[in-house]
Amino acid sequence: MAEEKKKKIVSADTGEEVAAGSRKKAPKEAPPVGNATGLRIGAIALWVVAIIFEVLALLVVLGKFTVPFLPSIWTLIILLVLDLACVIIGSQLWKKANHIKPASEKNKLLFWLWNNMGVIVAVLAFLPFIIVILVNKETDRKTKAIAVVVAIIALLIGGLASYDFNPVSSEQLEAAQQAITDDVYWSPFGHVYHTHDDCQALNHSDELTYGTVEQAIAANRTRLCSFCAKRDEITTVVTDGLEVSEEDLVIPADEGE
Repeated sequence: MAEEKKKKIVSADTGEEVAAGSRKKAPKEAPPVGNATGLRIGAIALWVVAIIFEVLALLVVLGKFTVPFLPSIWTLIILLVLDLACVIIGSQLWKKANHIKPASEKNKLLFWLWNNMGVIVAVLAFLPFIIVILVNKETDRKTKAIAVVVAIIALLIGGLASYDFNPVSSEQLEAAQQAITDDVYWSPFGHVYHTHDDCQALNHSDELTYGTVEQAIAANRTRLCSFCAKRDEITTVVTDGLEVSEEDLVIPADEGE
């Protein structure tokens, strides 16, 4: 029988390596995993700055704002890049906040809108600029073509970076809290957490982080590993994006980390 691969296991609280025998069990009352309100305020502030950069870009198009010694096309590109940076950073903060304090999924539309506010902001931060520069007859063709292409690329990048592909609801978090009261583990990659550090899906992982299920979800590990769910006979926690039932506990051969 092959010798079990030894893994480096670090604490989510301290980031320090912990010996296998000295790991403490997760407390009954989970410690705070972050300030969701503060993250959302930061996201909104960055999104406001993004809109300001868009307004400045529009003023450049209209000839009402210039930067000395800098051609207008370069001014536009710089403003759009700054706009994009604020949109993306703000969206990452917003998604982090949603994983710390998730919204209810009882209303599917509101749940989607809340989790993807960054996508909405990305549209607001670039689409008006694209429309204005296209309809502005005073802008020369070269400047118009370059600015529109840059803005469209920025819109696509910002939208994709802002979309939450792994949202979690308050109902899912509550179910996980009730079903899992011990430590969970997650690898540096993927969106799955595990209840066993010797899970077969972790065979290729050299390093694991351990902590509470709240910390795992806050770290964007929003689903319980299907192997671990079957092993622990957990039937009320979301795995692979679906709520597990007895019939669902058939494990796919390519379960990822």
